[in-house]
Amino acid sequence: MNDDKSGQLSSRKSWLSKVGDLFGTQPPSNQSELVELIKAAAEQELVSVETLAIIEGAIEVTDLHVRDIMIPRNQMICLTPQQRIEDMLPIIIDSAHSRYPMLNDAGDKVIGVLLAKDLLALLHSTGFNLNHANQELHSLLRQPYFVPESKRLNPLLKDFRNNRNHLAVVIDEYGGIAGLATIEDVLEEIVGDIEDEHDEEEVSNIREQENGQWLVRALTPIDEFNNQIGSDFSDEEFDTVGGIVLHSFGRMPRKQEQVVIKGLKFEIAQADNRRLHLLKVSALDA
Repeated sequence: MNDDKSGQLSSRKSWLSKVGDLFGTQPPSNQSELVELIKAAAEQELVSVETLAIIEGAIEVTDLHVRDIMIPRNQMICLTPQQRIEDMLPIIIDSAHSRYPMLNDAGDKVIGVLLAKDLLALLHSTGFNLNHANQELHSLLRQPYFVPESKRLNPLLKDFRNNRNHLAVVIDEYGGIAGLATIEDVLEEIVGDIEDEHDEEEVSNIREQENGQWLVRALTPIDEFNNQIGSDFSDEEFDTVGGIVLHSFGRMPRKQEQVVIKGLKFEIAQADNRRLHLLKVSALDA
């Protein structure tokens, strides 16, 4: 073993030993024991429940493959050489993606990837001369990055970072197009959904029900929740309602579990093994 690897292992063992010393236990010997140790740290409020969810996500990613997160072939938004730029623009505007696989004439191979910013630069440089732009379109295509369905997410994320490539075309065992995966898809497995200005928003973060309850998205900002519900939760420590609920449980709760906080009952309506999605909220005197 070389000195660098030896030093990394020594540093890792030292860190785990220090964590274990906090609880008077031996350092974890596997991932399950490590997760339990971090959960114990969250219960002792040494780390936040949000931090716990990210750590669990990072650990779980090591067991996932590209097939687990990819966008399947039938949901891909692709472009074809037969399309003129004036036909592509509505597709690009409606989907609001930054990268588009370009298929061959038969539609069974990806011959390149078109970046929306490259197309915009071309349109600007040609003065929106579409005839000229259509002739130059092939020169904009980037080399596609192909990965098998079986590739693990850890090395995929490393490849994304090293190659500065944010999109991978996923191929099946026969070399056909199985789907695509992006760096955002991988990161969302670790930190949760990443929403931007192009994502469709829910009609409302908080929806009042006929029985007097409210359906509340876990990502609802605390000040918005206070204004609509009439509560007075502080936003100094947490930004979202889900953060308050997770802190109160001190662990990841399961569906239908309940907790009472400041006269309000919170029931878990939707959740996965790492994050809360939807809460049912009602006043105790309702």
